[in-house]
Amino acid sequence: MGYPRPAGLISVPATLILVGIILAARAASHPQTPNKTTRIRILSYNIRHGEGMDTVIDLDRTAKVIRALRPDIVALQEVDSAVERTGRVHQAEVLGRLTGMQHVFGGFFDYQGGRYGMALLSRFPIASFENHRLPDGLEPRTALAARIVPAGSTDTLIVVGIHLYATAEERQAQASRIVDIFRGNHLPVLLAGDFNSTPESDVMALFRTWENPDKGDDHLTFPSREPEREIDYVLYRPADRFQIVEIDVIDEPLASDHRPVLVELGLSGRG
Repeated sequence: MGYPRPAGLISVPATLILVGIILAARAASHPQTPNKTTRIRILSYNIRHGEGMDTVIDLDRTAKVIRALRPDIVALQEVDSAVERTGRVHQAEVLGRLTGMQHVFGGFFDYQGGRYGMALLSRFPIASFENHRLPDGLEPRTALAARIVPAGSTDTLIVVGIHLYATAEERQAQASRIVDIFRGNHLPVLLAGDFNSTPESDVMALFRTWENPDKGDDHLTFPSREPEREIDYVLYRPADRFQIVEIDVIDEPLASDHRPVLVELGLSGRG
């Protein structure tokens, strides 16, 4: 004779109990990792080869501006390397040392015994970089692209520094080439620099598949003392990998003729 079953107790078949035990064991051995968001602060800054609005060339001052903003990555435009006018110093190397960041330089053309171009600084390791030649204009131009793995992330991020120049037609050709270079790319990309183009221009319309975050009311970036135009940007793609945390145009009227643009983003990982 069986014992009476307590009221409210449901009988569970042994096979279901066994299945539950197996599923729990699998979950314990293969835990699901939620998507992790990594914070990245990127600064775009046309430094005018370190020459301030007082006509003094002072890389210590430039570095002080950068350090105060605590960026993880910096896209610098108008950078000299061993050029006579700036004392034959390698400005990217000097700014890297003064800010404690890694550096890469991308030259446009020979100038006064050295090279003129752009640079990227990063507190994250730079795995590799490439200086993509863009269509020629009045002055040659490139897109300086570095592969970077941010701290705390397993994702590779491509950071591209640009400085478009000079006529609208030349900038359109350069922008079209940049779009083509990264058209089939599946990695997250940040595109930062001096576009020399206003938001409503045909040049910026070419970047319609990129996200161009709104800077708000204080959006003008040039000239630095009494800004009249918005021509400096940080764009990103794809939209679903980034979230805007903060964006700010820095009121810095002395160190350069451009105002720095600082953007903090969250980069979501692939779970």
